[in-house]
Amino acid sequence: MRKILIAIGVLLSLVACKPSPSGHAEGLERMWDVDYNFVLATDSLVLQEERPMHLLIVPEQTDSFVVYRNDPLVVAQIEIIPEDSIDSVWVKVARDQMTQGWIHESALMESVVPDDPISQGIHLFSDGHVIATIALLIIALAAILLRRMRRQRFHLVHIDDIASPYPMLLCISFAAATVLYTTIQMFVPQLWADYYFHPTLNPFGQPTLLALFLALAWLIVVLSIAAIDDIRRSLSATEALLYGLSLLAILAVIYLVFALATQYFLGFFLWICYATLAFWQYLRRHRARYRCKQCGAPLHDMAPCTKCGK
Repeated sequence: MRKILIAIGVLLSLVACKPSPSGHAEGLERMWDVDYNFVLATDSLVLQEERPMHLLIVPEQTDSFVVYRNDPLVVAQIEIIPEDSIDSVWVKVARDQMTQGWIHESALMESVVPDDPISQGIHLFSDGHVIATIALLIIALAAILLRRMRRQRFHLVHIDDIASPYPMLLCISFAAATVLYTTIQMFVPQLWADYYFHPTLNPFGQPTLLALFLALAWLIVVLSIAAIDDIRRSLSATEALLYGLSLLAILAVIYLVFALATQYFLGFFLWICYATLAFWQYLRRHRARYRCKQCGAPLHDMAPCTKCGK
């Protein structure tokens, strides 16, 4: 048990510490312009009231003001100051008509996210600390479930699965989405930057990799609904809760493993092996061959129905 947790912890550290492009990484083309809307994501941000000047030294003591977390900011002007050794790009942003100020582009990008729920979700998911916290909670949950499994048997996807293909298909789709997500961030960062600043849920008309990723995202939503419905129908309330929690833990491990494998160019090959094994395991051991005459519940064999007992 301890060895399993150590192995997962190592995977977590390797993946969570890997920086994720958020659309404004160095060397990427700027994907926003004047009139673009941001939201402040940090506790506060100091803006300079005076306009930066060419060939003039700005006094150290300049008038400034502070904006705070969740304040809306609109890009009002972009100015290039080649003489500035810190950052040659200055951006004027406005919270409202009376509150406008200047700041370096690099400082602005570290503190804001686009004013769009999809972009904000990407920003949250790309935060290594958030991923580490969530993953550690799920790992702790997995440890509790494994301890309980020693005392009392309960269903687990791929190992002692229910007679439904949807949890297995959900895991396979989630693994494929993880491979595509990591591939886009690693090899086509400009594409991910464009999507970060101009997100959409429509997979049609998008570049191939992005269209596949969005299609998989929709597929995951549909499979999640179908899996929840089948879990509810197949198991008692307590068993369904344990199965659902174990499924979340497995999805977390899948993300860690496939994100790391993709970083070392093994993601696609590993996914083919995993998908093949998962299908084979389901067809060989978990596919329902019979149905209960009394309640219609799927059955693996001719034993009494686990749902109605007949």
